[in-house]
Amino acid sequence: MNLKLIVAVIVLVLGAVLVSNAVFTVHETERALLLRFGAVERADIQPGLHVKMPIAEDVRKFDGRVLTLDAPAARYYTLEKKPLVVDMFAKWKVGDVQRYYTASSGDETRARNLLQERVNEGLRNQISRRDMHEVISGERDQLMQELTRDLNEVMSREMGVNVIDVRVKKIDLPPEVSVAVYERMNSEREIEARQYRATGRELALGITADADRQVVVIGAEAYRQAEELRGEGDAKAAEIYASAFNSDPEFYKFYRSTNAYANVFRDRRDTLVIDPKSDFFQYLEQSGG
Repeated sequence: MNLKLIVAVIVLVLGAVLVSNAVFTVHETERALLLRFGAVERADIQPGLHVKMPIAEDVRKFDGRVLTLDAPAARYYTLEKKPLVVDMFAKWKVGDVQRYYTASSGDETRARNLLQERVNEGLRNQISRRDMHEVISGERDQLMQELTRDLNEVMSREMGVNVIDVRVKKIDLPPEVSVAVYERMNSEREIEARQYRATGRELALGITADADRQVVVIGAEAYRQAEELRGEGDAKAAEIYASAFNSDPEFYKFYRSTNAYANVFRDRRDTLVIDPKSDFFQYLEQSGG
C-alpha cells in the first residue's frame, strides 16, 4: 500500500512538472520565440497563454519595451580635424525576434555592445563630414535624423533591432583645447568691446560738440532777438517821450523834475551840496514864491 502511494505521488509530481513545462505565458511587455532542439520553431509569439512540447521545446523571452542605450562620452573629429567630446543616447527596441536571437543569442548586453559600436561608427562618419559650427548648431537636427535613419537600416538588417531615436546630450571641447579656445574667444570679445567703446566715445564727442554748438547758436539768436526787442522798446519809449514833450513841453519838464526830486530825496540821510540857485530847484522856488 505504501509503495502504491509512493508511486502515485511520484507520478503526480512528474505530471505536474510536465504540465508546468508544457505551459508558458508571454506578457505584453515581452517578445518570445519557441525553440525545438535549439532550432527556431516559432518566432514572435503573441502575448497570452501557450503550450509547448516538454523537454523538446524551449521558450526564449526578451524585453519588448523601448530600451535606452546611454553610451559613454567619446571623442570625434570634425571636417577641420577639430576634436569634440560628444555624449549621446539612443532609443531602441527588438523588432525581428528571430534575427535578434540569431545575431545576439538573446543576450541583451551583447546587443547593446553591438549597437553602441554602430552608433559610434555612424556618429563618427556624420561628424567627420561637417565643420564645428554645423555639428554644434547649424545642422545638428539634420545630423541626428540622418544618423537615426542609417542606424535603423543597418541594425534592422543585421540584428533585427529598430533604432527609434538618437540624441546628443552634450557636446564639449576636450579639456586641453577648452582653455585655449576660451582664451581666444575672450580676446576676440575684448577687441570687439574696445571697438564698441571707441565708437561710443566718438559718437559722444560728436553729440557733445553739436550740443555745444547749438547752445552757442541758440544763445546768440536769443541775444539778437533780445537786443532787437530792447531797441524796439527804447525807440517806442523815445517816440512816446517825444510826443509827450511836443504836446506840452512845460508840463513834461515839470513832470521830469518832480520825478527827480522823489528819487534824490528818497533817503533823508543823504547829504547833497547843490547851489540853491541852480535850475534843479526852479520849480521848488516857484512853488515857494
